[in-house]
Amino acid sequence: MNRICQLFNIQYPIIQAGMVWCSGWELAAAVSNAGGLGIIGAGSMYPHILEEHLQKCLAATNKPFAVNLPLLYPAIEQHVETILKYKVPIVFTSAGNPKTWTTKLKEAGITVVHVVSSKKFALKAEAAGVDAIVAEGFEAGGHNGREETTTLCLIPMVADAVKIPVIAAGGIASGRAMLATMVLGAEAVQIGTRFVASQESSAHTNFKEKVVEIKEGDTQLAMKKLVSVRLVKNGFYQKVAAAEAQGASANELGKLLGFGRAKKGMFEGDMEDGELEIGQIAATVNEIKPAGDILQEIWQEYQEARKNV
Repeated sequence: MNRICQLFNIQYPIIQAGMVWCSGWELAAAVSNAGGLGIIGAGSMYPHILEEHLQKCLAATNKPFAVNLPLLYPAIEQHVETILKYKVPIVFTSAGNPKTWTTKLKEAGITVVHVVSSKKFALKAEAAGVDAIVAEGFEAGGHNGREETTTLCLIPMVADAVKIPVIAAGGIASGRAMLATMVLGAEAVQIGTRFVASQESSAHTNFKEKVVEIKEGDTQLAMKKLVSVRLVKNGFYQKVAAAEAQGASANELGKLLGFGRAKKGMFEGDMEDGELEIGQIAATVNEIKPAGDILQEIWQEYQEARKNV
C-alpha cells in the first residue's frame, strides 16, 4: 500500500478532482464507494449548498471523501466552519496561500493537501505543513499555472524537491498515463476531465456531451492576465481571444467574463456563451459512463500497463 492510500485510507490511488459545477456529492460518493477518493468542489457553492452536499454525501457513503476549498473563495470562513462541523476527513486547498488555513484544519485532525503548478509553490506548501501535494500540469482544465509547465516536466521536479507524497494531475485519463506519472515520482493521480463525463457528474448534459465531442486542439489556455484557465473554443472563448489579441487588460478581461459565466456554461448548459473549462485530455474521452466503471477501467489498465512495460 502506498503512502497516499494509507494517508486517505482508500483502496486505489485514484482521486477525482474537485471541479467547480461538476463535482457534487453524487460524484464524490460514487468515486469513494468505488475505492478511490471522491471530492466535493466547494468553489461554486454557497455555504448552505455545501452543507446540503455534505449531508447527502455522508448519507451516500461511509468511505473517506474530501472537499476542495479554493482559498480565494469570498466566504471561506463559513466553508471552513461547515467542514469542521461535519468532520470532513480530508481537504484539498487550491488557488491561494496554504499557510492561511492549514494549521487550523490540521488542528481539527483534517488531512490537508494543496494543489500547485510549480516546484516553488510545492516547497512553500510543504513548508506550510500540508500532508501531500497535487502537482498539476498545464494540460489540465480549469485554473492553471501561468508557466505552462507540462505534467511530464512538473512531476519529477516536484517529487525530487519535496519529501511528502505527490499526486499527479493534468492530462491523466487512463491507466497508461497513471503509470507514466507514477514512474516519474507520483504516488497517486487526480483526474478531473474524465469524471466530468460520468453519469454522476453534476455538469449539465450539454457539457458532458460537448466533452465527448472535443477533438485535439479544441481547448486553449486563456486569460493569463486575469486568472489562467483552459477553455473550450466556443463563442465566449473567441471573444476572449479577440480581446487578448488587442492587448486587453486584466480589468477588461474581467468585464468580459462577468459574473456566473462558468455556471452558465458547465451547469446550465449554454455551450456558446458560457465559460467551459476542460482539460486537453478530453480529446480521448468518447463516452459518458458511471464513475465507478471509469475508476475500475483506469485501475485495470494501469495494472495491465505495469505488466507490459
